[in-house]
Amino acid sequence: MLQFMLIIFPLLMAFAASSDLLTMRISNTLVLAVVAGFAVVAIMVGLPLPVIGMHLAAGALVLAVTFTMFALGWIGGGDAKLTAAIALWMGFELLLPYLLYASVFGGVLTLLLVVGRRYALPAPFLKAGWLVRLHHPKTGVPYGIALALAAMLVYPQTFAYTALVTNPAVQQTLLDGLSTF
Repeated sequence: MLQFMLIIFPLLMAFAASSDLLTMRISNTLVLAVVAGFAVVAIMVGLPLPVIGMHLAAGALVLAVTFTMFALGWIGGGDAKLTAAIALWMGFELLLPYLLYASVFGGVLTLLLVVGRRYALPAPFLKAGWLVRLHHPKTGVPYGIALALAAMLVYPQTFAYTALVTNPAVQQTLLDGLSTF
């Protein structure tokens, strides 16, 4: 169970990135799973209530900002909600590095798409509907990829990762898993 708690966030981020890439959507169910994952892990690792409150405040602040950005048409609704859900895991202490990484990755992704959309899609790729949709100039940017990459870059510094990795039971399970290779 402890090993699963260690990988739940990376699994959710992988699903968010792939979902946004393939469908240009980030479902509410996925966002709720990220929020629920935070709640479960925070309770299981014994995060103090005032710290949980600060993580909730970070998520609420990011939701207010990203919802405003969504209302102005600058970002998608799924991106706004996912960013806020990820902010729960980061808290205020890791929020700035996370947002900076997300901005850099998002800028690179946007640049790659803008440049790539100038060229015709090679014939073998025309059979992949998601790739044709991604290549279309009117399609937005699957920013969930940048959000997930940034989250994974910062995740090893989060309360969840450090609490779980320093847990003796998790350490032994990880060592046992490595010894099977």
